[in-house]
Amino acid sequence: MSPGIALVVIGALLVIAAAVGIVLRILDGRRRGGGHLLFDPADAGAAQLGSHATLVQFSTEMCARCPQVRRMLSSYVAHSDGLHHLEVDLTHNPELSARYRVLQTPTTFVVDGSGAVRARFHGVPHRHALTEALAAV
Repeated sequence: MSPGIALVVIGALLVIAAAVGIVLRILDGRRRGGGHLLFDPADAGAAQLGSHATLVQFSTEMCARCPQVRRMLSSYVAHSDGLHHLEVDLTHNPELSARYRVLQTPTTFVVDGSGAVRARFHGVPHRHALTEALAAV
C-alpha cells in the first residue's frame, strides 16, 4: 500500500471516530423510554415514592459525575412539591443493575406514583429534559 493511500485511510478513520464521539456526547443525558419497569422503593431503602413523581438516581462510589447529578436532582426536588429524590448505590447492591437494566452510572429514572418508570436518563440529565419528562407524568 502506498503511503498516500495509508494517510487517506487513517484520515478517514479519524473523521469517523470524531463523528461517533460527537454523536455519543450529544446523546449523553438525553431521555430514553422507561420500558415496562416497575421500581420498588424498598430497593432504595425508602418506604414510599413521591406523590407526584420520584427521581431515582443509580450511582456507584467511583462514579465521577454522580455527585454533580446528586446536587442537581436535590436542588430540582427542593423547588417542587410532590417530587422526591432517591439514590441507589449499585456498589453495595450490584444485583439491582441487572434488575433495572442499568449499564452506566449515573442513570436517573423518572418514576410515577405507582412505581412505573416513565423515563430514564443516562449520564448527566439536562434540566429541560427533566422538566419535559416530569410534565408527561
